[in-house]
Amino acid sequence: MRYWDASALVALCIVEPNTKSLRALAGDGIVTWSVSAVEIASAIERRTREGSLTSTDHARARTALRELAGAWTEISALGPVRDRALRLVAAHPLRAADAMQLGAALVAVADRPAGHAFVCVDHRLRQAGIREGFEVLPAG
Repeated sequence: MRYWDASALVALCIVEPNTKSLRALAGDGIVTWSVSAVEIASAIERRTREGSLTSTDHARARTALRELAGAWTEISALGPVRDRALRLVAAHPLRAADAMQLGAALVAVADRPAGHAFVCVDHRLRQAGIREGFEVLPAG
């Protein structure tokens, strides 16, 4: 199972330097937190406001998000995710939303991360994922 953080999913909607390598990982299916779509939409809208996305790029990104969200598997168990996130913010230097993402990944694997991948491009979250026992992708 590969759990995808929103930071990695953004690159499937907006062309970024790591988009090609992340697209290669997406073929095995995507599992993510139920709030990831909001995080991705926020990134798309922020980049549009900042002028780094044209109106055409914006429309493509929103379409890509709808298609991805229609196909991925969502972890929506708020209580169990929150419980893990409370532990994670004490154990790692994570922001709340990042702790919730990693908490959802732990729920997805029933707290047994060995042998499962965590796809993420955020440095702090990658480090926490490694310390929690996930294989963190993309490598490097």
